[in-house]
Amino acid sequence: MLRKSLSSKQIRKLRSLGMTEEAVVMIGKEGVSPAVVASAREVIKKRELIKVRVLQNAPEEPTDAITMLAERADANLVQVIGRNGLLFKRNFDKPRIEL
Repeated sequence: MLRKSLSSKQIRKLRSLGMTEEAVVMIGKEGVSPAVVASAREVIKKRELIKVRVLQNAPEEPTDAITMLAERADANLVQVIGRNGLLFKRNFDKPRIEL
């Protein structure tokens, strides 16, 4: 289930940080597979904020695929624009982003 624990001020900051990020997780023709979820969890654990891109050959709509990935990776969905989305999950052991 998606967590709505971010305030609008925190979302604005994360969106501004996400503008300069490159997409590190790609959702392709396999859709939101367990391998994609596992790689997203691994990367989000290190970076806290990741950009996700849904490729043209993905079976789902971009909004649906990014929302599904956020739910399965237990992350906050910050924003979806076109085929790109931002996911955030705080790392309490080694926080990198100060909100």
